[in-house]
Amino acid sequence: MTMTPPEHGGRLNAAAKRCGIPRDQWLDLSTGINPHGWPVPDLPPEVWQRLPEPDDGLETLVRQWAGAPADAACVPVAGSQEAIMALPRLRPSCRVGVPSPGYREHGHSWSCAGHQVVSLDWTQVAGEDESWLDDLDVLVCINPNNPTGETVEPERLLRWHQRLQRRGGWLIVDEAFVDGCPELSLGSATGREGLVVLRSLGKFFGLAGVRAGAVLTGPELAERLRSTIGPWTVSGPARYVMRLAMADERWQASTAERLLADSQRLGRLLASYGLHGSSGTRLFRYVEHPRSAELTDGLARHGILVRRFDHPPALRFGLPGSEAEWERLSQALAACRMSLTNR
Repeated sequence: MTMTPPEHGGRLNAAAKRCGIPRDQWLDLSTGINPHGWPVPDLPPEVWQRLPEPDDGLETLVRQWAGAPADAACVPVAGSQEAIMALPRLRPSCRVGVPSPGYREHGHSWSCAGHQVVSLDWTQVAGEDESWLDDLDVLVCINPNNPTGETVEPERLLRWHQRLQRRGGWLIVDEAFVDGCPELSLGSATGREGLVVLRSLGKFFGLAGVRAGAVLTGPELAERLRSTIGPWTVSGPARYVMRLAMADERWQASTAERLLADSQRLGRLLASYGLHGSSGTRLFRYVEHPRSAELTDGLARHGILVRRFDHPPALRFGLPGSEAEWERLSQALAACRMSLTNR
């Protein structure tokens, strides 16, 4: 059975064609990617000419960056997506819990591999009763959640892992948006079998095009994952950029502060135009609104692309990258509010 893949942010070419606005005239706020990414230097010619070296020190740097112990197994991957697609192939058919709303590639990949996917809403996950875990073999947790920004404290996650692992189950934690919030990360607990932590350089570092990430887990599962994805899945240039970016702690610290301030600013801006109660991360704000489809279309008419969700109706806004972009968003929101109010 062929399953329709989920849609993602960043489909700028399609939006330009649909709305008749040239691509270079758009403000793309649909992806939740840092608009001021890590400054990539010129790469040495040999990086392009040689096959990637597995002993280049990348895995050690990943552990240090993620706060993982030295004995945690590390598997560099071509972005979290490679691991999301590969992990379901490492288990026989089972019951897998995934958050809803949440990053839909998780459920899609497990369904395509023949597993039974169980949708979990936040009320259930955050409640005191945790007996629902006993009906699952694998639990996927996105922490912070994409698109809502909701979080689960590490102590609770580790309790869930223990409960699952006693039956041979897995806890998979997608930490694509955890940078800048080390208190939320399970990096320090990695190395245990049945605990899988996914990290990505695409969002915080603004390096989505590099396709760079890593899986931190126990040695047995890591070896099975390596065998499944094969050699050289992360290119030599990507490995080189990963090493430099993860070692740049000064840039990471200053960027975390700036992104927090910008996210708070975006929340205030949305509230000033009637979009109250937004949640999110350092890289996006998420707000439920009954007329999210109309708002999305209204912003698109001004050449601003955001992500829309239908269940529940909501929008996700990434961060503008310049004062001119902040002003453009403000003007578009004002026009949309007037349009909605006058109907």
